[in-house]
Amino acid sequence: MKEQYQEYIEKMKKTLEVVAGDFASVRAGRATPAVLDKITIDYYGTFTPLQQVATISSPDPRTLMIQPWDASLVKTIEKAILVSDLGINPQNDGKVIRLNFPQLTEERRRDLTKQVHKYGENGKVAIRNIRREAMEKFKAMKKKSELTEDDLKEYEKDMQEFTDQYCKELDLLTSKKESELMAL
Repeated sequence: MKEQYQEYIEKMKKTLEVVAGDFASVRAGRATPAVLDKITIDYYGTFTPLQQVATISSPDPRTLMIQPWDASLVKTIEKAILVSDLGINPQNDGKVIRLNFPQLTEERRRDLTKQVHKYGENGKVAIRNIRREAMEKFKAMKKKSELTEDDLKEYEKDMQEFTDQYCKELDLLTSKKESELMAL
């Protein structure tokens, strides 16, 4: 593989990882700590990820238990969860916070599926932007006579193949997450 492609392939792989992380944060009826990945709290003036200030465990498949290392953070964590887009009301007993994940309704599953499709489409747009960035670089190289016309055509063809490959992988990720949501 040509080294000119490496930078863009790495960016496309990173895009897939980001989208997969977004998918993990969509709650699918089961309690997984990944749904709390995007929640940050104000910890002494610094916004800190929840995982860095508390232990998160799952005592059963529908419950998450958050136990802050500093008991004074219980209220702050509770507020952060309430303002997040999780849609779950935390139960606070003063020492730990419990999140009970109800069974998803058909309507909520459809909403989550739309959200998953949106994440997938945003990923495809990012991949196509990476392709466009590569094409512009290759055309600039041709203009400086660093590439021949034939090389430019080959590079464009190869970049399109990489773009198609990563978009296909994104489609697979999206359909897998969608079927997971609808199967519950």
